[in-house]
Amino acid sequence: MEKESPQEAVVRQQKESPQEAVVRQQKESPREAVVRQLKEARRAEGMTQEYLAELVGTKKSNISRLESGRYNPSLDFLVRVAEGLGKRLHVKLE
Repeated sequence: MEKESPQEAVVRQQKESPQEAVVRQQKESPREAVVRQLKEARRAEGMTQEYLAELVGTKKSNISRLESGRYNPSLDFLVRVAEGLGKRLHVKLE
């Protein structure tokens, strides 16, 4: 099966029901969950990847790679991105 593009994923997610969204979120890995939450927070703030990169002190390409799942970020980088969004990152072991 061919991997869907980020654009295709956005279109699919926009069409899904709330129940389908819950099921998808339950299946995602912790890294996917953090990336999704960061992307949603950035969009909710009306922020571009470029602007967030400026706030964080990194390149736009790093934000893009993070959001696309092509980047395995350090915990420090995730904390900086969260802070750039006015959020705090919480790590929890169960």
